[in-house]
Amino acid sequence: MKKFLEVGKIINTHGIKGEVKLQPWCDSVDFLKQFKTLYLDENGKTAVKILNVRAHKNCAVIKLSGVDNIDCAEKYKNRILYCNRDDAQIDENSEYIQDIIGCTVKNADTAEEYGKVLDVLNYGASDILEIEKNGAKSYVPLIDDIVKKIDCESGVIEIIPMKGLFDEN
Repeated sequence: MKKFLEVGKIINTHGIKGEVKLQPWCDSVDFLKQFKTLYLDENGKTAVKILNVRAHKNCAVIKLSGVDNIDCAEKYKNRILYCNRDDAQIDENSEYIQDIIGCTVKNADTAEEYGKVLDVLNYGASDILEIEKNGAKSYVPLIDDIVKKIDCESGVIEIIPMKGLFDEN
């Protein structure tokens, strides 16, 4: 499992005092408020101290230490921010999307394999697993009625598919 997880992308500056606007890739802006430090690389080599995080429309506005004007903030545009998994606290029954990607999806009753998770998408109602097997893609809603068990440590997601989800006809 990756130690440093993507939390979002800096999409613009905000104001003239050095704040940046982040498109969050996590459940909410509140998740970001728990961090004192984020990272500019997936290996955690370049740390940035977080002074303040607040919600603004569908984004997060972040004040980084040492970034005190718009010119400084411009340098961070289009950068991905990462958190250290060890610093994060998530709900007991939650999983990181990055841990779900690559898991094998199987039938909970028959152990039939449906493929591997390529991505987790969200178009509003629920998260959707994008699954690929032999070049063919399938999409499975990540809801309790279908997904029965997620075990990222063993890399397996067990589902009970809805009628027609994987049927060829």
